[in-house]
Amino acid sequence: MDAFGYSFRNPRLLEEALTTPSFKMDHPAARDNQRLEFLGDAVLGVIAADRLYRERTDEEEGRLTVDRARIVSTESLCRAAARMSLAGMLKRNAHAAALPSDSKSLADAIEAVIGAAWIDGGLEAACAVFDALGLGDSGACANPKGDLQIATQALVPPRLPEYVLVSVSGPSHQPVFHVKATVEGIGEAEARAGSRKKAESEAAALLLEKMKEARR
Repeated sequence: MDAFGYSFRNPRLLEEALTTPSFKMDHPAARDNQRLEFLGDAVLGVIAADRLYRERTDEEEGRLTVDRARIVSTESLCRAAARMSLAGMLKRNAHAAALPSDSKSLADAIEAVIGAAWIDGGLEAACAVFDALGLGDSGACANPKGDLQIATQALVPPRLPEYVLVSVSGPSHQPVFHVKATVEGIGEAEARAGSRKKAESEAAALLLEKMKEARR
């Protein structure tokens, strides 16, 4: 059993899954992980949908769709990569800079490993990797923006949250994004974070709390 929850019968498949396109700059004959990533993307979507369908028997299609999108999102896959310390396993160009924690290369590699497991051992192997990565855990797919959108579309009349970038401050290498989230008839919330996406997520979480308090 390896770090991904599955022992590959063909170790070369795992090696290929961990080989980024940049590695070919130094080794032109190498096979990179893009074909496996293509396959793994599809397999991941099937596993996520199957798990949600079986485990959440009372939820409607709309909520299941949002939750599947959370699980397969780049953000979710990058968090899984961080938990596995995946960056240190990748084959990359010798002079490549350190990968940021939200790099798509990390998400691509996660999908490629799932694709490699599928080829090596079928659905059972791919599911073992899915579980080892913790992709089905609720903490791995928390998404306040998606939850807020579901909550506001359930209002009468339904409405959508609006996000406005108020300002960006700080040095260019460490910016701070100030975002305001607004829902008509509910109110607004503001948050600051190191990325616009994270600031929007935190503002959405604050508005969700405001909605919960209003129901009490």
